[in-house]
Amino acid sequence: MIKFVLKWLINGVIVVAMLMFYADVSFINAAITGTVLTLITYYVGDQLILRSTNNSVATISDAVMSFLILWLSAKEMGWTLNIGEILIMTAILCIAEWFLHRHVFKADLAMSTA
Repeated sequence: MIKFVLKWLINGVIVVAMLMFYADVSFINAAITGTVLTLITYYVGDQLILRSTNNSVATISDAVMSFLILWLSAKEMGWTLNIGEILIMTAILCIAEWFLHRHVFKADLAMSTA
């Protein structure tokens, strides 16, 4: 559970700050988007993909999911995010995810390769 909370805090800070900066999204909407993004990427990326593959595959899958979630959220909510801004947010999330997988989920990686 602590790993999920840590991922939620890291992703939340990145997503909330950047959505509020780039698209003038309210804190509540940005926090909801960050929470949805974290829930999906944690359960699909970290619990399924990371355990059965490796850090690189899990990080790439997290990046693809993050991009799609941010793009769909922007489209459905009418936010003024363009593709470049979504790509920047995705790249920053991707870097954070790589470090998270590498250092926080290290025990899970060791167990999946054993």
